[in-house]
Parts: sequence; C-alpha cells; structure tokens
Amino acid sequence: MAYILGIETSCDDTSAAILENEQIRANLIANQKVHEIYGGVVPELASRAHQQSVVPVVDSALKQAGLTAQDLDAIAFTRGPGLLGSLLVGTSFAKSMSLALDIPLIEVNHLDGHILSHFIKENHDSQVPDFPHLCLLVSGGHTQIVLVKSPFDMEIIGRTIDDAAGEAFDKSAKIMDLGYPGGPVIDRLAKEGNSDTFKFAEPRIAGYDYSFSGLKTSILYLIRDELKKNPNFIEENKNDLCASIQSTIVRILMNKLCLAAKDLNIKTITIGGGVSANSAVRNAIAETGKQLGWTTFIPPFQYTTDNAAMIAIAGYFKYLNQEFCKLDAVPFART
Repeated sequence: MAYILGIETSCDDTSAAILENEQIRANLIANQKVHEIYGGVVPELASRAHQQSVVPVVDSALKQAGLTAQDLDAIAFTRGPGLLGSLLVGTSFAKSMSLALDIPLIEVNHLDGHILSHFIKENHDSQVPDFPHLCLLVSGGHTQIVLVKSPFDMEIIGRTIDDAAGEAFDKSAKIMDLGYPGGPVIDRLAKEGNSDTFKFAEPRIAGYDYSFSGLKTSILYLIRDELKKNPNFIEENKNDLCASIQSTIVRILMNKLCLAAKDLNIKTITIGGGVSANSAVRNAIAETGKQLGWTTFIPPFQYTTDNAAMIAIAGYFKYLNQEFCKLDAVPFART
C-alpha cells in the first residue's frame, strides 16, 4: 500500500490530492476568482494566490483523507508545462515537504496527468482503459491525439500546428463579449441554438494534426462583417453563433480522431483536458463510440479541469517503477 500526495499548481488552481494506491482519498481545489475581471489569467496574481493557498489546501487534503504527513510514501508534483511562477510555488513546496519527511519526490508532466486520470479509482469496481488506447487531449493550451501504450510509453501522433481547441472557444467568447472563461458559456448557450445557422472555414491539414487559427479568423470576420450591417447581430444571434462555433470545433476534433482510430485499428478511446468537460465533445465521443464499436472513457467532471488527483495517479505509476527525481529538478513552462 502506498499513500501518494499530488500537488498541482500549473495555472490558476491550487490543488492537493491523496491516493491510496489508485483509490482516491481526497481531491481539493482552491479556485482563483480574481482573474475573471481581467478576462484571463494574470500570471503574477496566480503565483501569489498559490503561495497563500498551497499550505491550507494540502493540510485540508490530509485531514479529509484521515492521514498525517508522516503517513505519506511519496510526493508527486506538476513540473510543467504551465505558468512558470505558478509551477515554482508547487515545485518549491513539494521539494521542501519531501526533504522534511525524507520521502521520494516524483515529477509529473501535466499532460500525462490528464491522460492517466482515467486510472483514478472512485471504488474497487472502477473500470479503466486497456492498452494501447487513443486519448484525445483537449485543453486551452493543447490539442493532441496520443497513442497510449502504457503509463510510461505515450506517443503524440497528432497535434495542433497553431492554436488549441480550447483557445478557439475562449477567443470566440471574447469576440462576443461573453465573459471569462468563455468555453462553458458557449456550451450553455449552444444548447438553445441551431448549429446549422452559420458556416465557418474548416482546415485541410494532412495526417492527424489540427489547426484552429483559420477557424478563429473565419469567426472574427463573419461577426465583424455582420456587425457593420446590424449592430445588434451578436445579441440577436448569440445562441446560434455559439451552437455553430461549437459544432464546428467538435467536428474538426472528431474527424481526426476517427481517422486515427481507423488507421491504427484501435477501439479503446479516451478524452482528457479541460475541453473534455464540454457537453458536445462528450456526446460526440459517446455517440461515435456506439456507432463504431469503441469502448469509450469520459472522465468525471472533477478530473477534467486541472486537479491534483491526476498528478497523484501519474505519480503512483512512477512510484511503482521507482522513478524519482532529485531536488535540483526545475519547472518548465512549455513542452
């Protein structure tokens, strides 16, 4: 039996989680509301908030799990990618705690955490994906198709050549002045709209790679041109715009995923990352899975956003493999 503490501070959420082997014992997140008025995450404010939150969040996670720090067997932390100032807070805290308790320190790639989140067990009967499987990893900063051969062997077979899908959601919301974060607002309004109302440019990229910069430009130009004719265009067509934008993004994502699954003859499909919380993405994976005979794994909502449970499960696999890091490990902002 191993108790793993996970610490996640890659962006604007301070999170601590404790696993007993693969079983979740605690997963707490302190959100930062201060960024909403700025329409995006302010790195300096994020790192300051992490400094204020990391100690009480870890303490609360230990109490919820019914453990003390002395019960821990290892500490896993997000080394990157992310905001450098935020990562420094989590990295420094994890190093200090590891040194004080004289227990192993485990570095985790934030993206690996999202991919492996499906192996977190809520109970002993939880089902987990087989290997190999394909993971569609979709977030504000990354859009990838990953061939997952084992917890230690992952190959990116497709990625965005410019912008990520999550950024397309957020920038579209910003153009329409829907507030921050924009993705959930578009998802909510799209439920009341007609996805066939507006047509946007879709990329023609070879292989399994993605591109969303052209789509963003197409959305910007359509809205700009329509506003010249009708200053109330956005307000009068908000639901239909959101539905059309969302369906286009989902279609782009699914076309490449289906192509990769067919070419590689893989029937086990997972999704991960913040955009995996989007209802249209979740529905598309589930419905396409039924049509094509996939076994699909869609993460619970608490594991779609940045959270420490996914860092802890990735750390657990490394713990079993005795993959520890030294105290001179430094965070990295980009992959």
